[in-house]
Amino acid sequence: MSFTSVPFLVLVAAGLLLYRLVPQKLRWCVLLAVSCVFYLSGGISRLWYLLFTGLSTYGAGLLLGRLNARRKSLPPEQKKVGGAKIKNQKRLVVLAAVLLNFGLLYGVKYWDFTAGAINQAAGTALPQLNLVLPLGLSFYMFQSVGYVIDCFRDKYPPQRNILKYLLFVSFFPQMVQGPISRYDQLAPQLTAGKTITADDLKYGIQLAMWGYLKKLVVADRASVVVSTVFSTPEEYGGAVIAFGVLFYCIQLYFDFSGGIDITRGVAEMFGIHVVENFRRPIFATSLTDYWRRWHITLGAWMRDYVFYPMSLSKPLGKLGKLTRRKIGGKLGKIIPTSIATFTVYFIIGIWHGANFRYVFFGFWNGALITGAFLLDGTFVKMKNRLGITGKEGWYHGFQMLRTMVLVFIGRYVSRAPRLLTAFSMLWTTVSRPQLSQLRDGILLKLGLGGRELAVVAVGVLVLLAVEGAQEKGVAIRKAMERQNLLIQLLGILVPLLVLLVFGILRDSTISAEFIYKQF
Repeated sequence: MSFTSVPFLVLVAAGLLLYRLVPQKLRWCVLLAVSCVFYLSGGISRLWYLLFTGLSTYGAGLLLGRLNARRKSLPPEQKKVGGAKIKNQKRLVVLAAVLLNFGLLYGVKYWDFTAGAINQAAGTALPQLNLVLPLGLSFYMFQSVGYVIDCFRDKYPPQRNILKYLLFVSFFPQMVQGPISRYDQLAPQLTAGKTITADDLKYGIQLAMWGYLKKLVVADRASVVVSTVFSTPEEYGGAVIAFGVLFYCIQLYFDFSGGIDITRGVAEMFGIHVVENFRRPIFATSLTDYWRRWHITLGAWMRDYVFYPMSLSKPLGKLGKLTRRKIGGKLGKIIPTSIATFTVYFIIGIWHGANFRYVFFGFWNGALITGAFLLDGTFVKMKNRLGITGKEGWYHGFQMLRTMVLVFIGRYVSRAPRLLTAFSMLWTTVSRPQLSQLRDGILLKLGLGGRELAVVAVGVLVLLAVEGAQEKGVAIRKAMERQNLLIQLLGILVPLLVLLVFGILRDSTISAEFIYKQF
């Protein structure tokens, strides 16, 4: 069931009505029922994946809760020996939960890729599973494994009600593209049965409508140009290819941020506030800053459950001592953390899909971030020699432009069907720009006419204005509420009219699913 479909809107409306009618203590049951209907709309066979993850991590949480309680009850004289034994048992529980769930994820998402690569390299005949990737598998699996690790760390007691836990795993607004929520932030809200207020509905509808505008009016139009260029890149010169990549950047930005706005808006209609997952990455001043703003919860998950445990582990600690002694300097200090950084971006890369281009995409970002950290001292010296303080407006703009160029290059890799195709497109962009094609009206032959291209351009300008104001600290909602009733009414009616004319009643040939749905 797509977020942009009529059945989804009917489901949300019916859920809101039932949520309002049932007693407070049963409202979480309505959320669970709506989540089940949403997920089952994709086929009952996919329910087994959700149940496997939900039941296995629920059981692991209970076991860890018991082991935590046993450890706390040990007498003082047994704390050291008995505590160490219990900690090892807890590690086995976490290991089992991680292997079971990520093993399932590997089998569904990556086995065919692995088998194909081995067959091609070694001439073997490993079988292909050809399994359909279930909706939201990566999202709810990471979320559930995070819950298990938090139980291991005794961050909170485990949930004993299996249905309430399954609601946390399957909460429907975040099934398509996240965010990857934390149990202690989301679960209490789901079961609180909060009474829906007029502000909840108003703000939720406004946010969801903003998301629908991004998705239906801009992202889906941009997808037409993207599909045309990337399907036959050999037919175009470098300038047209760069134009197609630019439109992919637009499509991805509006598609992902629009989907997140719909997720947050629908949740807010029920009085539930999910964590922020997208914070104006177009204004990022470094690649590190960019990934802190883009898919925030995935980056936070990697930081808390992969980067810190790796960089603080004993093996990397020993390696750090060795490299500082043998190599010295800054390089010797950053090798252990660089290994953790590369591991994180490798995982982020393959998280997006089973393809060598995603592996390269991960290493591309890891190498740039590590290189920037290694050369930080050199950059500081250069700035000092040039008299740059870092507070200049032009320098801030330069940092943003530099970051966007690096991201832009990476989008060749993440969108091209194959890694070699991405390299070929990059080479064509640099070596054969063929600017003359831009004067031949070819941009109007990529699937969109002049009017449709103008709609995309206006949409980009509006987004830049809105996000620019937000970046400066302007609270759009509060600013609107300070206006008179007529302005507030126009603030709702005009976006609705735009959504109707340019989104819902658009050309029937313009159609696209959410990009992150495939992940």
